[in-house]
Amino acid sequence: MLASIFMVLSSAMILTLGAIHLMYTFSGKKLTPRDPALQMRMADVSPVLTRETTMWKGWVGFNASHSYGAILFGLVYGYLAVAHREVLFNSPFLLAVGLAMLCGWLFLGKVYWFSIPFRGILVATICYVLSVALRLIA
Repeated sequence: MLASIFMVLSSAMILTLGAIHLMYTFSGKKLTPRDPALQMRMADVSPVLTRETTMWKGWVGFNASHSYGAILFGLVYGYLAVAHREVLFNSPFLLAVGLAMLCGWLFLGKVYWFSIPFRGILVATICYVLSVALRLIA
């Protein structure tokens, strides 16, 4: 049972970060450049890949899809920890994928983001590892 609690805590942390990030993506100024001219320029310039979008639309879309991934992770792993703990904890594949996602986000948080998401992901990763370890020794 303790293993499931730590898994739910890990999932809830990532779900919360994803939901807050999604809210910031579509409301307020938290994810806009401090320089308004930069945002206007991003809205005018297309990436080399295609002229069908702009750098600004790509920025918003990438932020939203990033949020969706965190929300999905939180919902799926939280649900499995509560409703189907045997499926989750007896699946090396699911446990490895979850850990890989968290480690990937941890790397991105350290190298590219800032302290708040990094710390949140670190706590979520620690809870995840504790969850799996507790399940293994049980």
